[in-house]
This record gives sequence, C-alpha cells and structure tokens, in this order.
Amino acid sequence: MGNRVPLIAGNWKMNKTVKESVELVSVLKQKLTDVKNREILVCPSYISLYAVKEALKNTNIKVGAQNMYFEKSGAFTGEISPLMLKDINCDYVIIGHSERRQYFGETDESVNKKMKVAFESGIIPIVCVGETLQQREKNETFLIIEKQIKIGVAGLSGEQMKKLVIAYEPVWAIGTGKTATPQQAEEIHAFIRKLYSELYGKDAAEDIRILYGGSVKPDNISEIMKQPNIDGGLIGGAALKADDFIKLVNY
Repeated sequence: MGNRVPLIAGNWKMNKTVKESVELVSVLKQKLTDVKNREILVCPSYISLYAVKEALKNTNIKVGAQNMYFEKSGAFTGEISPLMLKDINCDYVIIGHSERRQYFGETDESVNKKMKVAFESGIIPIVCVGETLQQREKNETFLIIEKQIKIGVAGLSGEQMKKLVIAYEPVWAIGTGKTATPQQAEEIHAFIRKLYSELYGKDAAEDIRILYGGSVKPDNISEIMKQPNIDGGLIGGAALKADDFIKLVNY
C-alpha cells in the first residue's frame, strides 16, 4: 500500500444555511482537533464556503466545494469558477457526483475538463464514478466504470496522478436503502485501482485514494474501512449531524 492517508469527506449537498453550517463546523472543530492519521473534509454549499473556511482557519479540517465550472471567468450566469474557489483557499472540489450526472447533465467529458482545470487552479479534485441499478442489473458495472475512468480521468501528469481522489458511489445504493456489502465495494475498488494502474502505472495506483460513497454510517464504517482498497468515505446524510460525523472520523 502506498502512503494513503484515509480521507473522511462530508458532502452536505443542498443542506444547511450559512448560520447552520458555521454551527456544525464549530462543534466539529472542538471535537476533532486531536485526530491524527486521517484527513477530514467538509463540503458545504457555495454560499457557506467562505464562512466555513473562516471558521476552520488553523484547524485540521479541510474545506471543499461540491462542484465548479471549467472556465475561469466569463458570461456563465449562475456558475462558480475555480479561481473563486481558490481565492477562498478551497482545498478540494467534488466533480461528477452521481446527482450532477443524473440531474444536471454532467458527462465524462465535462468531468475531465473540470478535473484538469481544478488541478491547474491548485484544487484537488474528487472525481466520482459509479453505476445505476439498471446498469448493475444488466451486468454493465465494470464497463460503465471503465468508461468513466478512462474518459473522466484521462490526461493527468506527474504529481496529479497521485493527488487525485476517486470516489466510487454505487448509485443504486444511495438513499435507496439498498447497500453494497463491504465485499462488493472492495471488488469495485480493486477493479478501479487496477484500471488506474494500467493508465498511470503501479506507483500512482498505490498512492491514489479511492473513497467509498454509498450510505456510509457510523455502524458500518469500520467494516468498510477494513477493506484493503477502500481509503475513506464520501459521506452524505451522516455528515450533517455532528455526532455522526465525529464517529465516522474516529471509526
């Protein structure tokens, strides 16, 4: 195994006002100051990013955005550019989340553009991949993920190869009550690492972190994290409650 520090990332999705966001991270800040050997990340909404980043100054908790556009500025009403994220010292950005693909027309090509621009702007991208229930039932899981990786994460250079984070989300297990077993998740993670190795070599594949995002909760995280190729979690609902998120970080 490379030097993979586990990453526990909270994707808050479209939840929490600015005030609620700051309240949540104030609790996290107090309770998680002493955590070593793992990286902690919160991804609030755009409108709360600046306030959350300020509230977390000089702490061990990183801040990420849930999406961004691939142009640096211009006539793109309603979009947020990488320069704006960089300006507030955003550490990470989630790219190609299954909800962005499903509701907002994100494609493997747009994911690839965004990933490259994030790196150019000094922000680490977390690229999401995963199959739907329909695709899984047709036995297309590996095909879909191979396409998402080969197109979505093409064209990385030196350091980028190791810094990129991939998140595997079985779309069929998000908010449906169906959960992938830790073994099912591990099988896909191992497949992704092997694919990545073919694209970028064994060293890069050893170092890259692959997160699991499919209904990760305090009661299943330790089983999930025992799997050799799972390097952390992209947490949805459980990241919105301080107690749950603290338990997840301290799995």
